[in-house]
Amino acid sequence: MINLAIIVSNLESAKSFEWIASGLGDRGFKQVYIFLNPLNSQLAEVLKRRGLAIYQIRYRGKKDIVKALWSCCRIILKEQIDVVHTHLFDASLIGLAAARIVGIKKRIYTRHHSTIHHQYFPRAVKYDRLINSLATDIIAISKNVRKVLLKERVNKRKLHLIPHGFAIEDFHEVSDERLELVRKTHIIPKGANPMVGVIARFTHWKGIQFIIPAFKEFIKQYPKAHMLLANAKGDYYDEIMMLLKELPGSCYTLIEFESDLAALYQLFDLYIHVPIDDHSEAFGQTYVEALAAKKPVIFSLSGIANEFIRDGYNAIVVDYQDSTGILNAMNRIISDGYNDKCKEQGFLDVQERFNLPLMINRLEKLYKG
Repeated sequence: MINLAIIVSNLESAKSFEWIASGLGDRGFKQVYIFLNPLNSQLAEVLKRRGLAIYQIRYRGKKDIVKALWSCCRIILKEQIDVVHTHLFDASLIGLAAARIVGIKKRIYTRHHSTIHHQYFPRAVKYDRLINSLATDIIAISKNVRKVLLKERVNKRKLHLIPHGFAIEDFHEVSDERLELVRKTHIIPKGANPMVGVIARFTHWKGIQFIIPAFKEFIKQYPKAHMLLANAKGDYYDEIMMLLKELPGSCYTLIEFESDLAALYQLFDLYIHVPIDDHSEAFGQTYVEALAAKKPVIFSLSGIANEFIRDGYNAIVVDYQDSTGILNAMNRIISDGYNDKCKEQGFLDVQERFNLPLMINRLEKLYKG
């Protein structure tokens, strides 16, 4: 039996950790989850109901670092942990430091961001380098992330390329009751056609500022069209809202949070995700989710999409920062129809590359190695 501690910070809910917990359940691990959050986490409660060992440390930022560090040390020693695996920035900084202090020999972290600190928060890069040094093993979730880590002079021997895994079937097996609940919860109009979906934080590099002008022109030809913007929060919120003011208020819906993403995807007639460059997206789970939901998709290539998305084969690909290209792609989907073979190929590609057992097998090998 290997005692495994998974440490996560500032996360309210995430299906991916529920899937990991289930996947590791019969692999000979005792799982201990440590959450560093300002408030109790919904995910922690879900995992607790499954009988897993859960610890919640109140963490509100820098002022709580020392307390959180020693709390992690105490829990690691109490649970006789053999392997520590951290996720997200604060958890990695604090959790790996704690693991090193108490002498854990296997210290793993998953790098969930790529060039964001280099581009937008250069002072944080030194902390990335510190985290890299504290880890004995680093999981890169895409070749893009691996490239960034190598630029940060991480030893190749520490790197492991392990993309995210998904319960693929969850995204296309959605009941009518779940669809109706999501629709009612967010007052999404039934008569909208087509329904255009966007699931992305309101931050500059996600490229939403190029989707809105395209949709503004699109509704001139399709006045019943409706755009649904989910995960509608972030540091670019004011700028996005200024652009939305140019649209009729009845033609879009903002959703700050929805836990049933699979149902949300099934409401869309087409889906758009267009980051502004090839490297800002570390992975881009929404690429996989949209294809798993078998939706017509418009993508720019960033993160994991660089590795398997091909225009006209499993998606429609547009250039970066190109509202006209997005509009043309939308018109192409609605007027010419979307190739069913394209949808099916996208589904087959994510099923083969990003299925949950594949990721669990790779994690198990790393934990036991």
